[in-house]
Amino acid sequence: MRTIIILFIVLFSKLMYAQQIKGVITDENQYPLEGVYVYNASSTKHAHTLVTGTFTIEGTHIGDIVEVGMLGFHKRTIVITQSHIDNGIPIQLKSKIFQLDELVITKELNALQHIAKLDLQSNPVNSSQEILRKVPGLIIGQHAGGGKAEQLFLRGFDIDHGTDINLSVDGMPVNMVSHAHGQGYSDFHFVIPETVVNVDFGKGPYNADRGDFATAGYAAFKTKDKLENSSLNLEVGQFNTLRTLGLFDLLNKNSNQNAYVAFEYIATDGPFESPQNFNRINVVTKYTTFLKGNNKLAITASHFNSRWDASGQIPKREIANGNISRFGAIDDTEGGTTSRSNLNLEYKGFIDGNTSFKSNVFYSRYGFELYSNFTFFLDDPINGDQIKQKEDRDIFGFNASVKNNFRWNTVETTVTSGIGLRHDIVDDVELSHTLNRKTTLENIQLGDINQSNVFAFVNADFELGNFTIAPALRLDYFTFLYEDQLLAEYTTQAEQKAIVSPKLNFLFNPNQNMQWFLKTGIGFHSNDTRVVVNKEGEKILPRAYGADLGFIYKPLPKLVVNSALWYLFSEQEFVYVGDAGIVEPSGKSQRFGVDLGLRYQLNKWIYADVDATYTHARSIDEIKGEDYIPLAPDFTLAGGFSLNDYKGFSGGLRYRFIDDRPANEDNSINAEGYFVTDLNLNYKIKNITIGVAVENLLNTQWNETQFATESRLFNELVSVEEIHFTPGTPFNIKTSITYNF
Repeated sequence: MRTIIILFIVLFSKLMYAQQIKGVITDENQYPLEGVYVYNASSTKHAHTLVTGTFTIEGTHIGDIVEVGMLGFHKRTIVITQSHIDNGIPIQLKSKIFQLDELVITKELNALQHIAKLDLQSNPVNSSQEILRKVPGLIIGQHAGGGKAEQLFLRGFDIDHGTDINLSVDGMPVNMVSHAHGQGYSDFHFVIPETVVNVDFGKGPYNADRGDFATAGYAAFKTKDKLENSSLNLEVGQFNTLRTLGLFDLLNKNSNQNAYVAFEYIATDGPFESPQNFNRINVVTKYTTFLKGNNKLAITASHFNSRWDASGQIPKREIANGNISRFGAIDDTEGGTTSRSNLNLEYKGFIDGNTSFKSNVFYSRYGFELYSNFTFFLDDPINGDQIKQKEDRDIFGFNASVKNNFRWNTVETTVTSGIGLRHDIVDDVELSHTLNRKTTLENIQLGDINQSNVFAFVNADFELGNFTIAPALRLDYFTFLYEDQLLAEYTTQAEQKAIVSPKLNFLFNPNQNMQWFLKTGIGFHSNDTRVVVNKEGEKILPRAYGADLGFIYKPLPKLVVNSALWYLFSEQEFVYVGDAGIVEPSGKSQRFGVDLGLRYQLNKWIYADVDATYTHARSIDEIKGEDYIPLAPDFTLAGGFSLNDYKGFSGGLRYRFIDDRPANEDNSINAEGYFVTDLNLNYKIKNITIGVAVENLLNTQWNETQFATESRLFNELVSVEEIHFTPGTPFNIKTSITYNF
């Protein structure tokens, strides 16, 4: 009898007291799925799968209901049994068309990033510019023949080419420090858009794992580990436009190993009277395998090369007096070449059931040569003001982090800590006065740069029921070295600087359909080495102090609303202006505004989205009326409608709007806003897809990039300051055919 009572007590204990449950989640091909959300609806405990597809949930009872979901896969609901507790849960998810009702608002700092994945899958893209537009609220503009990096706008920032947004691909940095053309220069064209599977983004300086340039925000792009199928694509359009794309699966969906090669070639003359003669070649290969212990190794190698001619920015007065058309030129000898070769090794895995790690080691070889003429004959009335900017760069670095989940007393705790290094060796950084891209008239700057950034960070998430408190701390140490080759004697100028960036964030998730958040933190952006060592700036690493208060809400299964009130104070908007070889410290500034985003699934096939941002941006140290921040947009709007697999049809209608904005400090010169729409439509017949894409559907006359510039033409006696611009693309139609195999 005593034995029976003991056995009953043991059995009763197993039934009544919480157990730890483990499992592994894969797709139909037995490929482990990372980032699957596993939620115990009975206890509200949750977990995300690791890179190996494994997960662990504490506090689980027999009879609990566990929900398993991931965008792009059918949901699974499982009732826990004793067998699950004893043996674990193997779960296989079946893929499906993305639907908004699958979206779960998770307990994480940047829960909104899942929206970008939905946007990407609902409306696929075929250009690197369109990929950048998948970051909600990010507006871009091209202004140098298609080969130069885009001009970026986000949260009331004219980010130029990347000064206040941190961009990366598979952990490899895109931003170029101390670049010949400008600090943070980010050329994203080495990415083939069809290889991108996800965009992780966050606005503001609130993430400890994001350092230099992460003031307005960050965007981290992830490429595919495998292809769904191989394909060949041919696209032709107006202005002698041609694009070819090949995606080749090399291992035919082997669940343990995957490899593919992607090739892209683009050529176009553009709408300009002087042909752009633009062409670009991209080659990417990626190999992924699971090693002993199911740890994942991925190796990516890529090469990109581009060359182009450009008509440059043109003054409004020459169009007004009829001397040139909108697509004419004052100096059509502008243009350039650029290339980048990358090698990136990623290693992810787990130490035990509660501890995972990830790391990557990268190397890039980069070349850049750009010819521009912004002021025409202002400084040199005989030869003109053409400049050359050139550099050759090697980038070495690594990132490593460990994530540990554990229970601290009764508090579910996650601690993520990491370290990293980035080292840039930049040879022959040049700014020269040139003539017709052939003759160097004067070397304005010429030297060698060595710049290092060593960093460490720690972030903790303390989950108190529906509340999450997430303090974090980041430490960065910089070394700046510059050898000026224009000096008669050899000398190395050097400077060192360390900076500590604390963060403190609060989340409240009352259920799977709601999150309130309060984010606070300090970020920074570095300045050009040449400026730092000459001590021309007040700050080497100017800080930015930010706060966001907002929510993500899913009031209906097919509707998601997000909004935030935000504030950002910058110690100094201080940027090396590579175009002129000068420094423009603009002092302290503040921005505050509101973001609003909507996602709505009208039915199974139609998906709608819109993102709007209003910003009030002003310099603090200037008097009222002269405190405008040039080119800082007050209001931006972007969105559209997507059609997914309706009787073989798919496509989308996209629009973007940016309002009139001040082009100088007293707002006496305005940059004109624009509203532009694009359309694409595809029809699939078995393995063949035929498509048509229309840029600028309404044939709007718009200026893509604009600057208030003082210039003088050859026949002018005095200079004039006014808007100089690059015209936006007119109505442009392209057709394509894709064969999948």
